[in-house]
Amino acid sequence: MISGSGWASGYPVKPVTLIVPQAPGGANDAVARIVAQRLGAVLGHPIVVDNRPGAGGNIGIQVAAKAPRDGYTLLLTVGSSFTINPSLYRKIPFDPVKDFEPITLVATAPYVLVTNPAIQARSVHDLIGLARSKPGKLDYASAGNGTLNHLLGEMLKAKAGIDITHVPYKSAAAAATDVVAGQVPITFGSLPGVMPFVKTGQLRVLGVATEKRSRLIPEVPAIGEAIPGYSAVSWYGLLAPAGTPKEILAQLHAEATKVLNSKDVQDKLAAQGAEAASNTPEQFRVLIKDDLVKWAKVVKDSGAQVD
Repeated sequence: MISGSGWASGYPVKPVTLIVPQAPGGANDAVARIVAQRLGAVLGHPIVVDNRPGAGGNIGIQVAAKAPRDGYTLLLTVGSSFTINPSLYRKIPFDPVKDFEPITLVATAPYVLVTNPAIQARSVHDLIGLARSKPGKLDYASAGNGTLNHLLGEMLKAKAGIDITHVPYKSAAAAATDVVAGQVPITFGSLPGVMPFVKTGQLRVLGVATEKRSRLIPEVPAIGEAIPGYSAVSWYGLLAPAGTPKEILAQLHAEATKVLNSKDVQDKLAAQGAEAASNTPEQFRVLIKDDLVKWAKVVKDSGAQVD
């Protein structure tokens, strides 16, 4: 059934559009371009990245949901837009379960808990003890209400039973900069966003925001080691509009998995602070459904909402 350049169906016979619901230059855009370049080469036709930013990712995801169901428009989204936004926004223009066919997980990217080095905490246990000794006095910065690093902080509060105060910024970069400056003591940041500061000693990393350690930074403990049940994986995934022919979905899954298993793609993703990952469409669907439930509770408990 499989030939060197495609499957018996003849797909594709023209370029494929890959919608990225974030602006050029960000982490999701970088991951998408790495995957698009290699997957396009395997399929024998270019995959053209189409950035559709806005409304926290909702605009681009909606465009993909309403695209023709022919395999020529795909979506590569970051998990937070796909599974947090349905609980965060009063009105959401897509259904992440009904409107899409999962193809495969593409990569995961660890978020890390970092502090200003002046803070007397060298581990997650230290930080919890410090927060308990000063209820409500310890602040943490985020990229804004409802963002992933905000909700990671809220999850930390709930799981560790501590009282820390949220300080929203307009971007993750602004939040990290003020933690470096000592204006706010704590933040959660993406690995590529904060590691330059960690390497220069301007930030201290306490833990990875996962249940198990990341292979990208195995020397850093997982927060889940100190707080049982703490787990939040930031992921990137490839999807198609619901109703896309099954044989096309199967072809895309098979070819994307090969691409993600190649060392050069894994190395390129690692350089972006992401770890290549693939799974079956069924496993990916379960991940999406589980994340929708998990983040709905965190959003509700935090009181965050975007009109």
